[in-house]
Amino acid sequence: MIDLRTLREDPDRLRASQRARGEDDAVVDTLLDLDERRRAALTSFESLRAEQKSMGKSVSKASGEEKQALLQRAKELAAQVKTAEAEAEKLAVELDELIGTIPNIVSPEAPHGGEDDYVVLETVGEPRQFDFEPRDHLELGELLGAIDMERGAKVSGSRFFFLRGVGARLQLGLLNMAMQQAIEAGFIPMITPVLVKPETMAGTGFHVAHDKEIYRLPEDDLYLVGTSEVALAGYHGDEIVDGGQLPLRYAGWSSCFRREAGSYGKDTRGIIRVHQFDKVEMFSYCRPEEAEAEHQRLLAWEKDMLSKIEVPYRIIDTAAGDLGMSAARKFDCEAWIPTQGRYRELTSTSNCTEFQARRLGARFRDKEGKPRFLATLNGTLATTRWIVAILETHQQADGSVVVPKALRPYVGLDVLEPAK
Repeated sequence: MIDLRTLREDPDRLRASQRARGEDDAVVDTLLDLDERRRAALTSFESLRAEQKSMGKSVSKASGEEKQALLQRAKELAAQVKTAEAEAEKLAVELDELIGTIPNIVSPEAPHGGEDDYVVLETVGEPRQFDFEPRDHLELGELLGAIDMERGAKVSGSRFFFLRGVGARLQLGLLNMAMQQAIEAGFIPMITPVLVKPETMAGTGFHVAHDKEIYRLPEDDLYLVGTSEVALAGYHGDEIVDGGQLPLRYAGWSSCFRREAGSYGKDTRGIIRVHQFDKVEMFSYCRPEEAEAEHQRLLAWEKDMLSKIEVPYRIIDTAAGDLGMSAARKFDCEAWIPTQGRYRELTSTSNCTEFQARRLGARFRDKEGKPRFLATLNGTLATTRWIVAILETHQQADGSVVVPKALRPYVGLDVLEPAK
């Protein structure tokens, strides 16, 4: 949620952010008008309420006609107080509803533009040159007996799948390796809920009423998460944590669910865009002034994981118009997918500054004991999609796949052999 103080003191900053995202900056004037009217209504209410309290004392001391006149005035004041209070509350609700739809203020470092206006910050490794025709991940997965899309569709519908045999071992090994790295870096491992309340989902920055990506259970008024970030963001909601404990870092392991609405015809083959997958997600609470440095740390931990699976990748600085609602800045790590001849996102890390914490009421006490809102950041350490890059990059001509060295102790195999 946007800080009202920032809105009042530097509205041009929000206007610039809205333009960078490709959003309407006229909403800033609407917000300022609502805020001014709300404060005026509140001042009026408080003034009338103070007069009403003073009137009560005067009535008790008066008598005769004076008392009758004061009683009449007290009656009028009561009605005016009620009206002023209702107006202030109405404007407060309107302001809260509107400001709740405004995305986070974009970092001035983020590139302007839309989806294709990212900036490549770094490229690591070179795409592998094959002396045979490489197979795509689904063909490899079927040869290995690792991926079963057909039975996934039979049991659950399109874009569901089974990971079986070496496929299950590969995912479990990958996620366990990610969790072990997180623990060694000081993260607290977490198995998180996959169903959350609407206020938790909305507090994280998702439009529960309009987001077609989210699965909802209407009878229970609960939502299936698309990332454990949601549960971890709500973990310290409505709390004031000890500033001396910061940063608080959690690594959440969960299944994730996304409807993939509007993506029909795109990546329908295989496990790139699916409705259910597993993921290990880093989540950090820190002081706002330390958020940028923490963002670089999360990116470094993602790079460590990518180096362990030995795939070529690049890091992009996502353009403002392609940022999610909560992110002020986001870095994507994209791996080279041989059969597609292009880089595809495997992981990302976002700096959400104080945006989520304001919505969720997550605060800390500074050295002076004053409560302040935390900054929150997230970043993915491993997910099911990584299997795509591993299989395609490390395949052999006979359909076998060499397991990256760092991953072998977790998978228990050096090579994945075609099923017999």
